[in-house]
Amino acid sequence: MRGTCSVVAGARPPRAVPTLLADIGPHFVIAGNGAAVSAPDGTTLRTRPIPPADTAELVARVRRAVPGVSFAFEYDHDFGHEPAYPSWSYAEDSVDLIGSAEEFLFRPPIRPVLKVLAHHRTLPLDVFHDQARHAAGDHAETTHSTGLSLVEFSALGVTKASALTAWSDELGIRRDEIADFGDMPNDLPMLRAVGMPYAMANAHPAVLAATRLRAASNDADGVARRLEEFVAAAHGPATPSGRRRTPRVA
Repeated sequence: MRGTCSVVAGARPPRAVPTLLADIGPHFVIAGNGAAVSAPDGTTLRTRPIPPADTAELVARVRRAVPGVSFAFEYDHDFGHEPAYPSWSYAEDSVDLIGSAEEFLFRPPIRPVLKVLAHHRTLPLDVFHDQARHAAGDHAETTHSTGLSLVEFSALGVTKASALTAWSDELGIRRDEIADFGDMPNDLPMLRAVGMPYAMANAHPAVLAATRLRAASNDADGVARRLEEFVAAAHGPATPSGRRRTPRVA
């Protein structure tokens, strides 16, 4: 659609961007829940890591508040995890670092952490998320993007919304010109920040409650169907106000 660009915004880390682009073609990508932005050729344009002191305090606070938690760490191109952290949440061939959280945080070389992940073997997700969010306090943004007991932390103020709006502001694109599709709680800040927020039909209840527009489920090609409608609207007659309700970013 002429005049419109598409952006992929997800929880996937920067190390997953090359594989993603190989599957879908060139796109701007917001990775790690907003902690990194990549160009269509896969080049990382910017990152917003968690300050080292905040990372250490975050891990210590969550460890004290939720006994039995295990941690993993996303860096710019690497991934590290504690031995108890579940293997289903990462690709085995991407793991370079295994050890305790304290080793990652205090043993040189100390590298910027883009995202901290925490898992609990027995607590239900809603209970674990509430306890972890309370423990993290103002040391991080706390969210989740799966139905499993996995909680994600980013630097304070870093969300998909902050990355998307900073990028669109640079291009002179108004927020009411952006359509967004989301299905999990980590999408909520972005859905609240744009003019055309769509919840997928199979979205988390919190997402459905927070949005006024709907797209069919992912199994029913909901995003593709809405994009086709945008294309049709862009080439159809204008609304009575003289404006066509088509996004510049989707």
